[in-house]
Amino acid sequence: MEREELKDLLEHLHDKYNRVEFIEPDPISIPHSFTDRHDKEIAGFLAAAIAWGNRKAIVKSARRMIEYMDNAPADFVLNASEKELSHLKSYVHRTFNGQDFTDFILGMRHIMQRWGGMGEFFESQYEQSQDIAEVLSTLRKEFFSVPHNPHSEKHLSSIDKGAACKRLNMYIRWFVRRDERGVDFGLWQKIPMSALYLPLDVHTGNMGRALGLLKRKQSDWKATVEITAMLKTFDAKDPVRYDFALFGAGIDGFLKE
Repeated sequence: MEREELKDLLEHLHDKYNRVEFIEPDPISIPHSFTDRHDKEIAGFLAAAIAWGNRKAIVKSARRMIEYMDNAPADFVLNASEKELSHLKSYVHRTFNGQDFTDFILGMRHIMQRWGGMGEFFESQYEQSQDIAEVLSTLRKEFFSVPHNPHSEKHLSSIDKGAACKRLNMYIRWFVRRDERGVDFGLWQKIPMSALYLPLDVHTGNMGRALGLLKRKQSDWKATVEITAMLKTFDAKDPVRYDFALFGAGIDGFLKE
C-alpha cells in the first residue's frame, strides 16, 4: 500500500470510529458515567485494568466494580473502611479477583493521598521527566509501595520488564487526548498529545504489521515505540488518534480482505 493510500485509510477509519457512538460499547463508557474529574480517573483506571478480552464482558464487569464502590469511586478509594473493603472479596473478572480489587483500591489511595489524584500524579511526574515511559515506571513502583498481594502485580504492566503497557497507555490516552469529537476527555492538559504511546496489543499489533507500520514480531514495549514513531510520521502532534483507525480496521475485517 502506498503511503498516501495508507494515510487515506487511517484518516477514513479514524473519522469513522472517533465518534460518540463509539463510547457506549467501549470501556471508556465507564468514566463517561461521571462528571467529577476524580471519579472519572478512578473509574477509568479500574475499567482499563480489566480491559482484555470481550468488550461487552469488560464493560459489564467494570460496571459491577463501580456498584461495589457505591457508585462513588473517588470517595470509596479515599474513605472505604476495612469492613467496606472486605465486601470487595466476592468480586471476580477472569483472573482479576477480589483481593486484586482491594489492592488496587489501596494503591490508588496511596496515589491520591500523596499527589491529590491520579491525574495530578501523571501530570506532575510527566512535568518532571518529560517521558511517559518514566511515568509508567514510577507509577508501578508507587502503586505497589503499599502492602499488597503479589498476585495483583500481574494486572499492572511493568514497563521495566518490557511490557507493551497497552491498558495503561489506553488509560492515559483517554485523559490526555482532546479534540472536538468528545470520546477522549482531554483533562490532563499538562501532558502533550505528542508524548502519548499507542495502546498496543495483539490485535493492533497484527493490524500494524499488515499495514506496514510495524516490523517487530513481539507486541512489547519496543514494538510500542516503533509503531508510535511510525504514526508520528502521519501526525506528529497527535499520533495516538490512529488508535481508532487500527481498532476500526480490525472491526472492519481488513486482514480478511
